[in-house]
Amino acid sequence: MCRPYHPPMLGGSIDTLSSLLVRGGWVMWPLLALSITSVTLCLERTWFWMRLHSPNRRERLNRLNAALRTGRTEEARRLIGRARSSVYSELAARLIEDKATDVVAIECVEELRPAVERFMPTLSTIITAAPLLGILGTVTGLISSFELLGTSRMITDPREISGGIAEALITTAAGLIIALLTLFPYMMFKGHAERAYRRMESIIAAAQHGVAVAPTSAAKGSEK
Repeated sequence: MCRPYHPPMLGGSIDTLSSLLVRGGWVMWPLLALSITSVTLCLERTWFWMRLHSPNRRERLNRLNAALRTGRTEEARRLIGRARSSVYSELAARLIEDKATDVVAIECVEELRPAVERFMPTLSTIITAAPLLGILGTVTGLISSFELLGTSRMITDPREISGGIAEALITTAAGLIIALLTLFPYMMFKGHAERAYRRMESIIAAAQHGVAVAPTSAAKGSEK
């Protein structure tokens, strides 16, 4: 008679995690902190880029560029008001209010850079620090094992030595897993940031072209 299948409960996963933390030694605690930080920051950045680069926002940005390029300032202001203060709308508003000069454009891009690259240094640090902490756990685990081997007393239970070896392997694996799981979102966010800067360049070019076109259009209108 077949036994009924019982799916694993959450309590079993918690017990497994607790066991890994204990067997991995003190290095597992900073690794746990890094993993929680990484997941939190990745979720925040994913939500930010999904909202900023959604298809609707892309269509609105195209209309904004067209309005700026042809010097239709009022239409551009209306589109900026609907964008809910994204980095693109803030840049366009600044270019309209303070004139689309190179100095204003550079200043505005530098002011918006922290919003675009938010948490990127932290994620980069996690990618570097997690494997190093894993190696540190490897060293401390091997040291504890060799200390047991170096004592004068006879070791009758192999588990006394295997504890240090398990600590070394667990911390190494945990550090590499955290670094890898952070690396892929980090590269995705880096690609979104580069795309954001290219779109900012298109907004600046459109605004500067609109400033150059506006006097010509006004002169033609006066001649008529």
